[in-house]
Amino acid sequence: MTAFILVPGMFTDTHVWRETAARLTEEGDEVHAVALTGTGGPRPAAADTIDLETHIADVLAVIDSVGAAPGRQIVLVGHDYGIHPVLGAADRRAERVGRIVYLDSGLPQDGVPALAAVPDPALREQLAERAGTDGELPAPARDGWQRWGSTEGVPDAALDRLTASATPQPLRTLLQPLRLTGAAASLPLTGVLCNAGGSSIEMVQRGVDFGEPTLQVFTGPQVTFFELPTGHWPMLSLPAEFAEVLRRAAEGGGHRLVAPDAAQPPAHLRPFLLDVPDIPRERTGHTDLYLPAAEGPRPAVVFVHGGPVSAEARPTPRDWPALTGYARYAAGQGVVGVTLDHRLYDVADYPLAAEDLDATLELVRADPRVDGQRIALWFFSGGGLLMADWLRQPPSWLRCLAASYPVLAPLPVLGPVDARFRPADAVPKAGALPLVITRVGRERPEIAATVEEFLTASRDCGAAVEVIDVPNAHHAFETIDLTPESRDAVHRGMRAVLDHLAV
Repeated sequence: MTAFILVPGMFTDTHVWRETAARLTEEGDEVHAVALTGTGGPRPAAADTIDLETHIADVLAVIDSVGAAPGRQIVLVGHDYGIHPVLGAADRRAERVGRIVYLDSGLPQDGVPALAAVPDPALREQLAERAGTDGELPAPARDGWQRWGSTEGVPDAALDRLTASATPQPLRTLLQPLRLTGAAASLPLTGVLCNAGGSSIEMVQRGVDFGEPTLQVFTGPQVTFFELPTGHWPMLSLPAEFAEVLRRAAEGGGHRLVAPDAAQPPAHLRPFLLDVPDIPRERTGHTDLYLPAAEGPRPAVVFVHGGPVSAEARPTPRDWPALTGYARYAAGQGVVGVTLDHRLYDVADYPLAAEDLDATLELVRADPRVDGQRIALWFFSGGGLLMADWLRQPPSWLRCLAASYPVLAPLPVLGPVDARFRPADAVPKAGALPLVITRVGRERPEIAATVEEFLTASRDCGAAVEVIDVPNAHHAFETIDLTPESRDAVHRGMRAVLDHLAV
């Protein structure tokens, strides 16, 4: 027998588990939905005393109430904020816990408060300023749940119940740091990812391949993953399917990630797919120039990396083989290739990244070796949102915008982004500015949808868009899909950009 201990997320109480719990008990499993103090459980007179430790104690009390019996295992399930008290309790009762299930939640670390997982950067900043104070975060209205996660698939009646039973979140539960000793670090784990919010097993695997340090722990044999085609509340939208996932997780089922081959560099550090001239860079601040062997001021192509990328990533993006490969390729064709590092470390950092790009363009256009009236910008992946500024007010010297496998609308899984950075909203003002979009056939669905949204908006306003399709290529294909099709796409993209620069 399995004893499932279900811990709800922010603003919610035990009712959210009702249908899933019923399906689990029908199969003979034991289910305990935890009523967290002040939200689903009793609200003490001194509500301002409720903090994360209070909720950890709530989970510990349920663990201690579950009788020990041969063959019985406890599975702790934490939904969004609920993973914080789950991990705190597992750390103190590691010998009692058989598995931890992360349900569409973050990856809490020792010393980090739950505030870090609040999806809205502006709200995070506001709440951080209240550290050390009392108070509550109001529960969402019916139309406000989307701010906290995708509501796709949740029936209207269930959304009504969710809203009616919602309670404010005690502020100290978000501001108190989680403290872990590491006692539960080796426990089996399962991640349940909800695709409608933009998360997927493929996305996590790519993060592992990328070398993201916090994800390497999930490549162990004791870690499994499941996906559900729904939003952030699968216990309301797909209760039967979610119950089956929990049963399979308890049995150790699910997808296992592939650890990076220690003998191979991460995918983004593998060689560029083309042989390009070994042109040295000239570095100034956060900008690198690759200069052609040509007389007179030359046009320039500025290659803008994606993200968010960790501030600790080494090498930094301007030294990644794909970016240096494009820049050297451009220089070999007679134009100045430019790369830069910008500060897109978090989705809240798009304004900072835009400032860095502005600074690079000012530097490049002032260089006497550059024809400041003939500039192209080429964006990659998450850098695509930065296109919006240049679509909205294209200067006369900007001759072309290009984007490869771009993200062209904010992805819900990453959190809210400043409304300024929505290319589909800006493209009607682009006028005759030429656009070159390289679209990969094996794109993640959530990213592909943003490209389609942008292309639809472009067609509606008559924007000048050329689409280069690479049907069998993946996101960031230049170092992983070393095929004639991929090479041809890079050649075609470069040729299109150079034609608009009249080179």
